[in-house]
Amino acid sequence: LSAHATLVARELIRVAVLWLEQWHDGLEDASRYCFGDNDVDGMLDVLQPLYDALEAGPHTPSEAGFNAAYGAELRRAWAYCERWRRSGRMADINAAWDVYCQVFRRMHKQVQAISELELAYAAPALLAVRDLRLCVPGSFAVGEPLVRITRFMPRLAVISSKQHPRKQSLVGSDGRMYTYLLKGKEDLRQDERVMQLFALVNTLLRKERETARRALAVERYPIIPLSPNSGLLWWVPDYETLHGLIKEHRAAKGIPLNGEHRLMLKLSADYENLPLINKIEIFHAALDSSDGMDIADVLWAKSRNAEVWLERRTNYVRSLAVMSMVGHVLGLGDRHPSNIMMSKYKGSLLNIDFGDCFEVAMHREKYPEMIPFRLTRMMVNAMEVGGIDGMFRATCVSTMQLLREQRASIMAVLEAFVYDPLISWRLLTPAAAAAAA
Repeated sequence: LSAHATLVARELIRVAVLWLEQWHDGLEDASRYCFGDNDVDGMLDVLQPLYDALEAGPHTPSEAGFNAAYGAELRRAWAYCERWRRSGRMADINAAWDVYCQVFRRMHKQVQAISELELAYAAPALLAVRDLRLCVPGSFAVGEPLVRITRFMPRLAVISSKQHPRKQSLVGSDGRMYTYLLKGKEDLRQDERVMQLFALVNTLLRKERETARRALAVERYPIIPLSPNSGLLWWVPDYETLHGLIKEHRAAKGIPLNGEHRLMLKLSADYENLPLINKIEIFHAALDSSDGMDIADVLWAKSRNAEVWLERRTNYVRSLAVMSMVGHVLGLGDRHPSNIMMSKYKGSLLNIDFGDCFEVAMHREKYPEMIPFRLTRMMVNAMEVGGIDGMFRATCVSTMQLLREQRASIMAVLEAFVYDPLISWRLLTPAAAAAAA
């Protein structure tokens, strides 16, 4: 079992970030150290692990192809860096960057063109495994039969976002297909801890008679960290981000997605430099140009009759209220429309990306978030006639009352965040971080 777990984790980490992507990002970071901070030693510290892996030799066809395409040039550039260590002449560093820049331009085109990966090319050892003893990630449930991994699908779709996550599928011993989002370049350990907190909250909500009667719960999904910078997230079917739903709705009506922002720029091209009172006037003028009923219209349009619509709206309001209170206790920020998803069938909300916890977003130098949770005009309008004073307020009160009564249990879980040396750095304000350094 241990050997199977080690094999799967190692190969998934290998697939999550290819050598090509590691070097692409590494050269970007190294250039910031060299030219932004004038820190050549910092540049070399970034590049050293990449060269160590390169010298250790390739283990997959993907790595062998990278070595053949870029290995000679990268080693030539490193020779200039080694010469700088002996001479201290910046001419050697400049010569190294002449090579790095040429290599980076080729890498950048290749990285942007990645849309699909063949497992036989990126991780043939993972493609070869069959009938593992390892349980399907995130499927374990007490008292339920174990579902083990039978095989991995041979192709992975690469999503065209900044981090280029992969859509990885596998077949379980029950014959079903299980799909995950394989993410690299991101630490998912804090997100996994947040899911543990949500699991505790859901247990408490089920045990309390009033909250159990309303079926209150925080929507969750399995997160499996594989390393400090990669991990698996359960692919949640039938959910779409609020941004995607609003974009689709406005496109169908011929309304520009950023219509309000366009109007603000039309009223004042120099909006950022205006006095606060004038910014508020223009902001309100932009709001008056639209009704803000996008989410409400989406809920109605996707319901086949009034009964279904009422059920979806109820689920929407209750899930929004529960998550608002739990997120407030957690100090959760960065709740933009692409980090909140809605079920296409139930109407309930699901939050993703929990990197900004414990009010980190409130201490940002630029655009700090001063609100306890996201409750915009569109979200309120979707509550219909009751607004925030109906079901939303009642659910918030019930949830917060439960959290206060069970504060000892909640604090026991939250303290793990504070004392975990692996993630506590996220909680430091810039001043505190500088003092600690």
